[in-house]
Amino acid sequence: MDSKQIVLTEKDIEIALSQICEQLLTKHTQLSEMVLVGIRTGGVFLAERLKQKILQKRGSHLPAGIIDITLYRDDWTRLSQTPEVKKTEIHFSIEDKNVLLVDDVLFTGRTIRAAIDALLDLGRPRRIELAVLIDRGFRELPICADYIGKTLEISRQDSVNVELKELAGVDQVIIEFAKTPQK
Repeated sequence: MDSKQIVLTEKDIEIALSQICEQLLTKHTQLSEMVLVGIRTGGVFLAERLKQKILQKRGSHLPAGIIDITLYRDDWTRLSQTPEVKKTEIHFSIEDKNVLLVDDVLFTGRTIRAAIDALLDLGRPRRIELAVLIDRGFRELPICADYIGKTLEISRQDSVNVELKELAGVDQVIIEFAKTPQK
């Protein structure tokens, strides 16, 4: 058995984002108070793609920003003695807005909790919703996505790698299966 498996191709990712867009537009007939915020890194590119889909479907140009959660993580001291903090780029008010937070993979919920903490330091949104390309389960916090591209049923030890054209030159989602000990 291969230790890796492609579970979403470029076409699959496009379909998943289109479905998320349709669900969002069905739920929100008015977009005047909606803003998009992508979690650095993968969520940024997915938020931009959703923004373009919404523009194509509705003609609505939604503000989109980037949030860096490095210093909001509950494990940042374990990651590195000198974490690389990148810039949060939100050049609009989130006060009383409907914020669509976008990320590539939802796993334990800790990244999303950190993103919510970072957002709340910028203002008080009316509502925060979450869109993810992949939900892989194994939550450690009570967090769930409002919009999901694909749900994977894999083991906790397996890895999910989202490769996007903007960084990797290709769009695909790969599961790397944990090696099982030889008997």
